[in-house]
Amino acid sequence: MTKIQSPTTINPTVIAPVDPAIENYMRGLVRHTDHPVLVEMEALAKQHNFPIIGRLVGVFIENLAKMVNAKQVFEFGSGYGYSAYWFAKVVGQDGRVVCTDGDSLNKDKAEQYLSSAKLWGNVEFHVGIAQEIFKQTNEMFDICYNDVDKGDYPAVWQMAKDRIRPGGLYIADNVLWHGRVAVDDFVDVVPGWTEAIAEHNQLIFNDPAFDTFLNPTRDGVIVARRKTV
Repeated sequence: MTKIQSPTTINPTVIAPVDPAIENYMRGLVRHTDHPVLVEMEALAKQHNFPIIGRLVGVFIENLAKMVNAKQVFEFGSGYGYSAYWFAKVVGQDGRVVCTDGDSLNKDKAEQYLSSAKLWGNVEFHVGIAQEIFKQTNEMFDICYNDVDKGDYPAVWQMAKDRIRPGGLYIADNVLWHGRVAVDDFVDVVPGWTEAIAEHNQLIFNDPAFDTFLNPTRDGVIVARRKTV
């Protein structure tokens, strides 16, 4: 993959793919999405430096789910239910968002928040390794959403892509990894994670069975639509 040559070592935490002023403007446009539960979940994330997709990406994935009339969603990595909130609004009571997280406390928090939003009935939350839980399912999904440990991104793509129905979506968060994938000199959070994300991105864009786009908002979101023909 061709990368931008960096004349000096860059601190990747300050690489903002979208100018902060533009993102602030965009947030102003989606203020109508305010809900007390969202405000609480976002405050908790800020207090504990817990990674969530945030309001702009939340609205984005909600609209994607509406576009494909999503009823069956699988989340590889759910935290305490922030991304599930947006999907659960769309699938309705006759749909299902399968959530996964390795921490039972996150399940408890998700139940508290999503129950307050009257969305818990649309969710099936499993505690454990997302990939192992996915292997226990056998249906096709309208959306597979990937937000697990970044070193596992290529493997998750490989196992999820054939379980997405034609016209369905694969969505992955953090695919710009705070700019690390775009520069030669970077300091990784965990050794190998940047390379894994870069490999993941190339695999998807090179797959002829999918139409793929990368939205640079926040930390980058890949959306890959499985072709119908």
